[in-house]
Amino acid sequence: MSQPTSSPQSRRSFLQTGAGAVAGLVAARLPIGATPTPRQRLAVVGTGIRGITLWGRTLQRDYSDAVELVGLCDTNPGRLAFASQFIGAGCPTYTDFGRMLVEARPQRVVVTTVDNSHAALIVQALDAGCHVITEKPLTTDETGVQAILDAVARHDRDIVVAHNYRYAPHRLRIKEILRSGRIGEVTSADFHWYLDTSHGAAYFRRWHGKERFSGTLFVHKACHHFDLLGWWLESEPEVVYAQGALRHYGGNNSFRSTRCRGCAHAERCDYFWDISKSPLMVQLYADHEHHDGYIRDGCVWSEEIDIFDQMAAQIAFANGVQVSYSCTTYSPYEGYRIAFNGTRGRLEAWIFESQPWGVPDYDELRLTDNFGASELIRIPHDDGGHGGGDPKMLDRILREPDGPDPLRQAAGSRQGAMAVLLGIGARKSARSGQPVRIADLSSLSPRATWA
Repeated sequence: MSQPTSSPQSRRSFLQTGAGAVAGLVAARLPIGATPTPRQRLAVVGTGIRGITLWGRTLQRDYSDAVELVGLCDTNPGRLAFASQFIGAGCPTYTDFGRMLVEARPQRVVVTTVDNSHAALIVQALDAGCHVITEKPLTTDETGVQAILDAVARHDRDIVVAHNYRYAPHRLRIKEILRSGRIGEVTSADFHWYLDTSHGAAYFRRWHGKERFSGTLFVHKACHHFDLLGWWLESEPEVVYAQGALRHYGGNNSFRSTRCRGCAHAERCDYFWDISKSPLMVQLYADHEHHDGYIRDGCVWSEEIDIFDQMAAQIAFANGVQVSYSCTTYSPYEGYRIAFNGTRGRLEAWIFESQPWGVPDYDELRLTDNFGASELIRIPHDDGGHGGGDPKMLDRILREPDGPDPLRQAAGSRQGAMAVLLGIGARKSARSGQPVRIADLSSLSPRATWA
């Protein structure tokens, strides 16, 4: 695996199965009378925070009856050693991805590295005969998309894209209402996402703020939203016209530094972040930055930042639905507003994930019939990350990969490709000022309905 100088590996890694702990975990998790099934041999490439938590300790704690970690890989040897200890992995560790594929002989590989490295790693894993789980986005440009599609065509292997947003209870309820036909045929949608000054700013401290690594937030972040749109509408995007600008972060400030640590402007910078207050962040990143030059607490005012911090797009789906989309990265609260207009009514929601005045323990949808009543539907929050979506996604991927999926929550290579192709098209449109046809980006032709 090759990473650029100063490139982080912020989303990565995976689980572990300590032989002594497995028996107890299996006894605790399996239903009475159930027959244990052979565990999948699983290897992980990437040891960032997402990796060592969701794809690490969570799997070690809750899924070691289903998976066996046989290899852990990262190009940063210091972070790799810490990740192995943090997760409790007793498996071999590797700084060479190809060597891990040969020696560890995994059945499935989890890719959770810097976005621009996904395509090469996915293709290499498929060519080695492995199935793949990858964090979103699938990749960052159309060349990577086509390479993955070609590799999928060469081999009888599957790709699962970790689009966890599909699994949150309130998003599932939206899906059920739309599918029921309650608001009639959907004709248009308004979708506006707000990242707050904590979460939004974090993207500009890290490698995500450089287009060469993340493909811009039209790809890295908005692919979540574009995937939801395709899943809700059961159609694929056909044309996108977008605009984007860098109006707040980057060079839009009178002072700057390299990092928050030791910054002379700390007392007057609203975005100062003290990494030392998080021992985990120090142990995972700061202690090992000398290996690859990746600075986890980078300056949000860096003039190297070249992505958009505000984005808007008009999207035409192949089934005729028109969508207005926007994303702001410096909002005082976090969440989104979504509205679907149909021939018989309207479904809308204003979902808060953070706000200064507190977040309720439920999400609320409003369902309004044309010429009729308006109804509020409250959906209680579920435990687990991403609105309760993470544990449900893991159950689907690791415990019930072939189980019933009536609402088609599992995302494969085609859905992963369409989500990033829309983001790639939006980025290209924002740069050129011209609309982009999704069919011009790869061998995929958008479908009006899901097959």
